[in-house]
Amino acid sequence: MKINRLGGPAKSIEWNVTVLVVLALFSIWNTGLAQITEDNIADGADTFFDVSFGDLQEEAAIAIEEGKKGVLIMFETKDCPWCMRMKQQVLNRVSVQDYFHENFRVISVDAEGDVPVVDFNGEEMTSKDFALKSLRVRATPVFAFFDASGSLITRYTGALKNAHDFLLLGRFVTEGHYHTERFNRYRRANQPG
Repeated sequence: MKINRLGGPAKSIEWNVTVLVVLALFSIWNTGLAQITEDNIADGADTFFDVSFGDLQEEAAIAIEEGKKGVLIMFETKDCPWCMRMKQQVLNRVSVQDYFHENFRVISVDAEGDVPVVDFNGEEMTSKDFALKSLRVRATPVFAFFDASGSLITRYTGALKNAHDFLLLGRFVTEGHYHTERFNRYRRANQPG
């Protein structure tokens, strides 16, 4: 056995090269991961939602003025872990925010709140009455898509597992696939790989 100057066994050149390659790959991967994170994460999920005063007729009018497909409402509750997961892992993505802001007015409604809301027909009620009585929201999150006239296009209940699937939900609506198929079938057909 060879002994190095420090008194320990000498390492082979292959082992030293392997360590250097692994360190170089880790450095490249870590740098790439940091760049992806910086590029894809927005300031927070709050920037996903447009500022709204709860007048859905006004939201629909703004959507028309801005040339958007309609209004997307996320019904959520304060203690909903799935709502929080969507905000922390999906709605804070730049690609998600860009796509949905391009195509929809995006607002949040507290499904248990007492804040006044004016629905698409001009009727004033609390946000919890709008959620429960108008749309039967019982579990959250619910993503309800309305066209520019205020008619419900489609809705999805539950958290989606990632940004890709949420973007698919957006495409499902904007490209009109909801006319011919269910979202779960569309999602299965459009998975990567």
